Amino acid sequence: MTEIQEMDPARLRYEFKKMLERLEAKQGSGTELISLYIPPDKQIFDVTAQLRDEFGQCSNIKSKQTKTNVQSAISSILSRLKYFKKPPENGMAIFCGSINTVGDRTDLQCEIVYPPEPLGLYMYRCSSNFELEPLKAMLEEKYVYGLLVIDRREAYWGFLRGNRVEPIGGSTSTVPGKQRKGGQSAARFQRLRLIAINEFYKKVGEHSSEIFMAEKDFFERFKGLLIGGPSPTKEEFAEGGYLHHEVQKRVLGLFDVAYTNESGLPELVDAASDVLKGMAVVKEKDLMNRFLKELVKDDGLAAYGEESVRANLETGSVDILLLSDRLRESRLKIRCGACGYAEERTIKSESGQTVRDLDLGNCPKCSAPLQIEEESDIIDELTALADASGTKVEIISDEFEEGAVLYSAFGGIAAILRYRTGY
Repeated sequence: MTEIQEMDPARLRYEFKKMLERLEAKQGSGTELISLYIPPDKQIFDVTAQLRDEFGQCSNIKSKQTKTNVQSAISSILSRLKYFKKPPENGMAIFCGSINTVGDRTDLQCEIVYPPEPLGLYMYRCSSNFELEPLKAMLEEKYVYGLLVIDRREAYWGFLRGNRVEPIGGSTSTVPGKQRKGGQSAARFQRLRLIAINEFYKKVGEHSSEIFMAEKDFFERFKGLLIGGPSPTKEEFAEGGYLHHEVQKRVLGLFDVAYTNESGLPELVDAASDVLKGMAVVKEKDLMNRFLKELVKDDGLAAYGEESVRANLETGSVDILLLSDRLRESRLKIRCGACGYAEERTIKSESGQTVRDLDLGNCPKCSAPLQIEEESDIIDELTALADASGTKVEIISDEFEEGAVLYSAFGGIAAILRYRTGY
């Protein structure tokens, strides 16, 4: 049973993503896996009535094994629904079926998910995998910002969705340079150049309006437009009435940026940090920049890597613990059942993989097989250590440059220290 409880939004997002990855990795044979979505206003009685009807319809399934597995899954769901008089506040999703494990073996598994937002649909589906799209939609950012960088040579569009800069595309102009060709008067050349600039601005304005207004639920989700570029280009464009009036009134500011291609989009986000203050991407960028500045100092208050950060956590010297939301590792307590030998080990796993299926090897003392005594998510385990010393924990997205560096260069685990320890 999985419940998404109230917690820090970044931590909630991490837990929710991890849960979906685990469910997505589960596979069945044929159409044996049941996905059942129950919205908060659905009567449990109606759901159980349909499930009993589906149980009866299973007699039409030709494969005896498939029929048995589907009926077993329905029975398992019905036994769990007996404990509910009505759906929870946000509804619930139930995923149940015979999961393929090692070799030809299967394991009947049933999981109830309590979503962080109200479900808006009722669904019963049988397939070889679980239907997760309604839950994945809850990971979509609720608010987006439009990004536009422009000069007289080119323009580029994009979106800022939470921590992620999403490039859309660009356009180049046919505006001639400032040097006129021979045979043209200066006045005529300047007039033609101004016409070309105006036509380019019109094209950019029309395309910008199409892109941004096509965003799903534009009037609710689209929080504003940031425009970047050199002066006076961005001012000419913003004040020239080239944008649709609904987009124009959402312009949040004009910002100086050096690049007007795809590279200009993250530069624009950085330049607009005051406007975006309070957004997760700005907060996380500031934390990562602070860590990187400490890292390059001879006496800097920075540590990275699990071993170093763990040692600093145990001494209480960590001020802020930085963890990548891409971390998919488990901390294991391993014991030999024969002689009592024990050790701790951190295991990396692919999305959805279970460490219970891993070969842990044999005991170095007596050669008996090693067994898992206790397993915990690495973020849960490090967070518990942090809580013991009043350390603040920040889960950093990898959807911006500095956040990606945390995972790729530092293993996804870093810390800003209160004082140096030598670890």
